[in-house]
Amino acid sequence: MAQGVAAFVGLDIDETTRVYRKVTLRLIPFLFACYVAAYLDRVNVGFAKLQMLNDLKFSDTIYGLGAGIFFIGYFLFEVPSNIILHKVGARIWIARVMVTWSIISALMMFVTTPTWFYVLRFLLGLAEAGLFPGVILYLTYWYPSERRGGIIALFMTGIPVAGLIGAPLSGWIMQVMAGTYGLAGWQWLFLIEALPSLVLGVAVFFFLDNGIATATWLSAREKAVLTRNIEKDRGEATSHRLRDGFTNGWVWLFSATYFAFIMGLYGVGFWLPTLIKNAGTSDPLMIGLLTAIPYGVAAVAMVVAGRLSDAARERRWHIVIPGLIGVVGWLVSVQFSTDTVVAVAALTVATSGVLVTISQFWCLPTAVLAGAAAASGIAVVNSVGNLAGFVSPYVIGFIVDQTKSTSLGVYTLAASLAIGCLLVLTVPKHLVNR
Repeated sequence: MAQGVAAFVGLDIDETTRVYRKVTLRLIPFLFACYVAAYLDRVNVGFAKLQMLNDLKFSDTIYGLGAGIFFIGYFLFEVPSNIILHKVGARIWIARVMVTWSIISALMMFVTTPTWFYVLRFLLGLAEAGLFPGVILYLTYWYPSERRGGIIALFMTGIPVAGLIGAPLSGWIMQVMAGTYGLAGWQWLFLIEALPSLVLGVAVFFFLDNGIATATWLSAREKAVLTRNIEKDRGEATSHRLRDGFTNGWVWLFSATYFAFIMGLYGVGFWLPTLIKNAGTSDPLMIGLLTAIPYGVAAVAMVVAGRLSDAARERRWHIVIPGLIGVVGWLVSVQFSTDTVVAVAALTVATSGVLVTISQFWCLPTAVLAGAAAASGIAVVNSVGNLAGFVSPYVIGFIVDQTKSTSLGVYTLAASLAIGCLLVLTVPKHLVNR
């Protein structure tokens, strides 16, 4: 098919590959930077927790509820946000999303009570709801299914890179800036790490194109090959109408699967610094440096797995095998929780497994949904799945308060990841392996 499309518009296979490389170099580094900033603002509360709870006299349950309530706002506005993006275009809408959440994230520095902690986390979720599903939808405008495994993985390496950069940066800010102008280190953390989102949000308006047709940096025949590939890919999808994103049974299976996986993801994001601290490290900067290790390894694993998945045109086992490896990593981290070296190694395996699994998961719904159905369906899957972002930190925080140990909480994350892997295997391979 690729050869036929290339011939139709006068491009050979090598030229077609170069066109996609051109698109990737234009879009992915910029979208990647936006997602790094987004994820950093979403989970830096995990580092702020190291000082914030003591300063404000918050319990782990209060923290868990505040960390998780972000996803209530996220859930409520995600589907409307994606539908609006599909109608008005990515440029205006993603710019709006980023500028709004950067302001709210900076306001977190003024939190003094549990109520304001909950309110601002809720508003942050409301503001940021459109970015991730919006970008996943946006990538379906440019790339056919056969190329999405690697591309989505590249984009989603923003998660581990946010940890790789953000962990030592957060530790450094909290250590060095503490007391400056009378502000605590965690207050400086929220202020400083909100600035990249504000700058990138303004840049989106000037840099991002709504789709192939408006990309002035592509020639007419480059646009033709991209458009023909997208049209062919949409013809193979099983659902196209807006309502299909709500009524298609696979959407709800994918939602349940993603919920199980997200339990593990936010276990990493919100509790990894605490788990490393419990393994015997108390210095904030050292915790940041050690936290960067799992994220660095995970970034490499995501890219490698994405390329292997595209090359093999196989999706299910490229999700399940990393997921089961992540389960093993969580379990080993509990058994050696007081040995810093072994615990960090096990948490590295767990983090890599979780992140590879989640990045490859998105090959499933984007293979089934296209057009308006993709706009609504991707948002439904992501919003329902991300309710686990509310459940995960709150449940684990409650367990920690009740048991005075993180072990049972980590077992919960491992069990959830295993359940998600089992659900993936119920999806017929002919539906998604393309």
